Amino acid sequence: MASAQVGEYRSDLAIGVNGGIVMNTVSFSPKIQQSMLIGPEVGLTVRYTCEKYFAMVCALQTEVNFSRQGWKEQPENGQYAYQRNMNYIHIPFMARLGFGRERKGAMGYIILGPQLGFCIGETDTRTGNWGDAINPYDPEGPTINVPQSPEGPWQQYNLGVEKKFEYGIVGGGGIEFSHPKVGHFALDGRYFFGLSDIFNNGKKDYFGRSANSSIVVKLSYFFDVKKTKNNKIK
Repeated sequence: MASAQVGEYRSDLAIGVNGGIVMNTVSFSPKIQQSMLIGPEVGLTVRYTCEKYFAMVCALQTEVNFSRQGWKEQPENGQYAYQRNMNYIHIPFMARLGFGRERKGAMGYIILGPQLGFCIGETDTRTGNWGDAINPYDPEGPTINVPQSPEGPWQQYNLGVEKKFEYGIVGGGGIEFSHPKVGHFALDGRYFFGLSDIFNNGKKDYFGRSANSSIVVKLSYFFDVKKTKNNKIK
């Protein structure tokens, strides 16, 4: 029966740490002129490798990360600038498919799965002449006292995060270098597509969509806690 199995059994457990940068925007509808906000991401990683199916090494990977997200506005007229920082705890649950060396050498891999998050705090920064700002979305329009304006495309400035729980899909790929006495070093890039909004999106609310969208580049280090005893594994 064992010789008839297609996959090769694995029971490898590795834990480690990770760190990198997040380049985030918020997908607003109606649209808001913005640029990427760059922030840190650090956390802990656990990976369980369960099988090698033909040349594909199959594993499950989860993380607990602290991540800083948000958005940044600086209209072309340059009169003022705005930045919102939102701090999250993120937990991705990812399938990881690798191709290459498991114990010593290089392995390429792809990762994909759902990600959950919770906003634990936020701050904003306002610089420039906010008392006499021109609406960047209607340059011919009137001068507006931005902080006091309750309507129009200025609502985001006076709204805190109304939906703290976040969920979405994360996917990407990378490369890992392994050594049996040192451990595993992995470098990957990921894209997170938010399926939830940070502001309320009911019929009476201004924004129909306000979801995070992130590009993440991170470096991880793992060390083996449990390894399958098999001299054929390379």
